[in-house]
Amino acid sequence: MQAEGATELLLIRHAPALHGGRLAGRRDVAAELPGAAALAALRRAVGAAKVVASPALRCRQTAAALWPEVAAELDARLWEQDFGAWEGLGFADLPDLGPLPAAALAAHRHPGGESFADLCARVAPVLDNLARGGGRVAVVAHAGVVRAALATALGAVAPALAFSVAPLSLTQITALPGGGWSIGGVNRVFA
Repeated sequence: MQAEGATELLLIRHAPALHGGRLAGRRDVAAELPGAAALAALRRAVGAAKVVASPALRCRQTAAALWPEVAAELDARLWEQDFGAWEGLGFADLPDLGPLPAAALAAHRHPGGESFADLCARVAPVLDNLARGGGRVAVVAHAGVVRAALATALGAVAPALAFSVAPLSLTQITALPGGGWSIGGVNRVFA
């Protein structure tokens, strides 16, 4: 049960990206949408909610497939992490960073891009703004954005990198009245 005045943020990672085996953070690629049963199960789990999405094609397609009767509010701050010069590289061609402690990995900025910590700083004001509205808000975005939301709820950036975020998964966090966050569930998948 949701506390009065709380805001439940229902973070949905977009459907699988048609990335062609290449890194797609800011690269705009389409989604491979699942069948009607998986979409219906996720829609039932989320219920009635305001819908906010990243302007990325894969997020807009996912939001439209989940709620065809609702026009999602688009927020450019919900784009995936900018991988700079690494955008579009084949996964096998990505540089090996070697073993890095979580804090160093979170601070690592790709050439011409942004770090995970930068992404968290970009996403946090969006979450704070959404938290002021109360009720339920579905946010259709990217794995990095979901991890950034978890970082906000945890109050720490680096530990959020440990979370797995599957395509079309649901992560629930609640902004509590008077401040603070509660994590209700992470990476719930609907088949």
